[in-house]
Amino acid sequence: MLEELISTIEFQMSLLLFVALGGYLLATRIHQSAVIGEILVGLIVGPSVLGLITYTDFVQSLAGLGAIILLFVIGFEFELRDITNWRYMLIALIGVIVPWVGGYITAVFFGMDFYSAIFIGTVMTATSIAITANVLREMGKLHQPFAKAIIGVAVIDDILSLIVLSICTDLASTGELVPLGIGLTVIKAFGFVIIAAGVGVKVIPYLITKMDGTKIARQFPEFVFIFAMMIAFFYAMMAETVGISAIVGAFLAGVCVNRVSLKHSMDIKLGAEYLYIIFVAIFFVSLGIIADLRYLTQDMILFIAILTVVAVITKVIGCGLPAKLTGMSWRDAAVVGFGMTPRGEVAMIVGLIALNHFEEMAAAAVDPAEAASLLQLGNELFIAIVVVSLVTTIIVPLIYRGFFFKGEKTKVLTCEPETKA
Repeated sequence: MLEELISTIEFQMSLLLFVALGGYLLATRIHQSAVIGEILVGLIVGPSVLGLITYTDFVQSLAGLGAIILLFVIGFEFELRDITNWRYMLIALIGVIVPWVGGYITAVFFGMDFYSAIFIGTVMTATSIAITANVLREMGKLHQPFAKAIIGVAVIDDILSLIVLSICTDLASTGELVPLGIGLTVIKAFGFVIIAAGVGVKVIPYLITKMDGTKIARQFPEFVFIFAMMIAFFYAMMAETVGISAIVGAFLAGVCVNRVSLKHSMDIKLGAEYLYIIFVAIFFVSLGIIADLRYLTQDMILFIAILTVVAVITKVIGCGLPAKLTGMSWRDAAVVGFGMTPRGEVAMIVGLIALNHFEEMAAAAVDPAEAASLLQLGNELFIAIVVVSLVTTIIVPLIYRGFFFKGEKTKVLTCEPETKA
């Protein structure tokens, strides 16, 4: 009876919201990053400890919604010129190559086959823009030059990681590269960013301003806010359509509505802030839920520990050194390097692709022993990727608060409504 109750969607949703918001309040109360508090809560209620919530498609959907809203809100703090700097392209390019090489060599050193090694290398290239952006936002640092560099590099990194993933998926499935497919991926990805950002910053503010002056907007103050959220989800949908992360589309939408000034309508930023508190909390709790630490074995611990060190060092060197060479101070370059280390949900997607690949290989295997070995290898690879993603996610707020911004308290996040003219 109790198991049936716990497994219902209504119970899972209510418990997820309860613990997510509880983690947010607890972290705020003790002046810690909400990221850590919410991930730890996820570990406790997830399969690793209590097993009250499992990472179902439903939880995944709510977490994805949280990531979209997070990046939409982060976009409010940026101008288009903040993400179109040639230096960011250089930092992102080197910051993809160095981690891929480091991950591949580490996997080969531990005796993994070619396919496992290229998936590990691909995981190392990814950066979760959501993690560091949220920590910087909590600390009131989004307007600093290093923060703008991190976000700009992370957007480009997402596109480059997509290209690497496309190459590695082709190698894993067919054993050869498909240049035409890779070329189309590059054109679609960069084309979307250029068109969505370039057209959006001109058209969207104009449309929203016009809408704000209409009779219906005066009668229903929430009308413009709803339209702005439609824009965010439309951009996210289009980003997914061309093959890049939905959160990049949501971020661009936030950039486009950044400078809109409203006279009669509900403030867009204030409305998005309330959604942010709820759904972003779910996103970070979900990262703890997906990490089922019961599958960790003693043999895997050394590999995961070394891979985590490699994941941090290769991003710090791959992004931090180019940042220094392009004119940043050593401190700011180090902030950029460590800020690019979280793998988060991006790496977990690669992990799922790797798991599916090994499951397909196992299904095609004739020998049952070989099939079982492939399934075990796929599961071990997946849990290793998940744990490394989790650890690199937790490292950033600890290093930022314990070293770079030691003694600085979490900024109280408020969003004052705009003064009506």
